[in-house]
Order: sequence, then C-alpha cells, then structure tokens
Amino acid sequence: MGTIKTKGIIIAEHNMGDFDKMLTILTPGMGKISCAAKGARRPKSGLLAGSQLLCFGEYILYKGASTYNMNSCDTIEVFYNLRTDLDKLKYASHITKIISDVTTENQNSYLILQLFLNTLYMISETDKNRDLVLAIFKIKLMCLLGFKPNISECVTCKEKEVNFFSFKDNGLKCVNCAKQDTGAMEISKATETALKYIVLAPPKKLYSFNVKEDTIKELEIIGKLYTNDKLEKEYKLEDIY
Repeated sequence: MGTIKTKGIIIAEHNMGDFDKMLTILTPGMGKISCAAKGARRPKSGLLAGSQLLCFGEYILYKGASTYNMNSCDTIEVFYNLRTDLDKLKYASHITKIISDVTTENQNSYLILQLFLNTLYMISETDKNRDLVLAIFKIKLMCLLGFKPNISECVTCKEKEVNFFSFKDNGLKCVNCAKQDTGAMEISKATETALKYIVLAPPKKLYSFNVKEDTIKELEIIGKLYTNDKLEKEYKLEDIY
C-alpha cells in the first residue's frame, strides 16, 4: 500500500525494544489507530518530537499487515505547559483516558478531536478554572456521542420552567415532574443557562464564558455523573496517580 498523510494527536505511547515506540494516534478520518515509530527514541531521530504523548502533528504513515508505521512527522502543537505543570497534566491525562475509551478505529473522529484539542489548549495555555473546563468537556463530549440532553423544556411534561436535571431521563425537568424522579438534581438558573450554552455552542466559542463557583460545582456534578452513567464507568480525576 502507499503512504497516508494525516493529522493526529498521540494519546498513548509504549516503548518497544531499545529504540522503538508503539503509539496510539487519534486522527480525524481514521479514528484511533496503532502506529509503530521505529527508532523514535534515538536522540537524533526525526520522529523524536512528534512521537511524544499529547503531541499534535501531521504524520506520514505506511499501513502494514496489522498496524501503521510512521515514516515522518511535523509537529504542530506539543502543549509544552502540560509537561511542566503537574496539575495541568492531571486534568489532561484524565480527559485523554476518556477520549481513548470512546474512540475506535475507522471512526469519523473530527468533532471529538476538535473538542479534545480545544480542551487541551484551555488547560495548557490559559488559567481558566480547570474544574469548569473539565465539566464543559464532559457535557459536550456526551452530546457528540449521541447523549445530548433535552434542554428546551421538561423532558416529561414539556413545561418551559425547569430547574432540575434528570440523569435518568437525560434532560431538564420542572419541579412537579422532578418529585417523581428521586435522582433529579436541583440546579440554579445560572447553571441552567450555562448548560444550554454548552449544548448549543459552536466549538470555537465553547469555553468563552465564566460562572461563579457555585455554578461550577453544579456543572461539575452534572458532567461527572452524566458521563459516568452514559459510559457505564466511573472516572476519577485522581486515577492517574
């Protein structure tokens, strides 16, 4: 087969032998792929920079019998600050774990990759509250995976005045319907507004708002519980240590 040119980000790396690496790359068109980078650990290798974890680059690959092989790469963004700040790295590693779990090979991953890169940029290059960034990421990712919550009205009776979030029924509920849903969470008007913005915002505008600490806490709970429920797995921020 011929060579393939694609952009992608390294979401996992494992050493092989003395100088090689086996990489997992998330690409926009081919989804999550495995790729061997032979000689990438040699000090003068042309693959050294582009084969690091969380490096976003443009790659020339050759498809072998069971995996891809990396011929060359040009780095686009290395997210240097993630490598020098342990707290930022903790958040980046957390979202990388989730991204790895929800992506597969031969999948159109353009929107997921776009969200991933935008989120890494916010963590790496800004001082935006990282709990807010993580909450926004999780809620938006669930939307991309087909779990978009109903935010326009009560999911049960269509009432427009809503102030509860139902994890069971995937959306907002009015106070009367929430009485029948023991797991529904009461939320403030600010959280309702923020939630609606997150669901509907275009990618480049997703992180362009700030809210108070109490709203961040509510969004954090929604993002965590909604993600754990839909992916049927408990994700903990401290799991990387």
